Amino acid sequence: MPLRLLLVAGVVLLTVGVLAVAGLQGSLVYYRTTSELLADPALQGERVRLGGLVVRGTVETTADGVRFELTDGVQDVPVVNTGQPRGVFQEGQGAVVEGVLGADGVFRSDVLLVKHDNEYRPPEDGTGRPAEDRG
Repeated sequence: MPLRLLLVAGVVLLTVGVLAVAGLQGSLVYYRTTSELLADPALQGERVRLGGLVVRGTVETTADGVRFELTDGVQDVPVVNTGQPRGVFQEGQGAVVEGVLGADGVFRSDVLLVKHDNEYRPPEDGTGRPAEDRG
């Protein structure tokens, strides 16, 4: 009896482990760099996440969103994002977009995530010191 119980428990644990790993793999989405995206023709037409820096001088607000270019420092990809960006979206900052690379080389996105520094800095008060140091 104990051997049978151990076998059943082992099968149950193995099944739970396999299901947990499969569930995690489906929920983890990594982003590609612009060079990786352009180097792999199989990614054209596939929904992917693309990460890079917003190229300075390329941000253009449109009626239904924003256009800009992302770069990894090697290759640039034009991006057309549907919807207005929120928060601190700006040139020279890191961003991750989710969408599809078209045959025309334009990445069409409906999700825009702004990457930011993990370090919080309070706003300065005009003296060059953070507001919390004003005395």
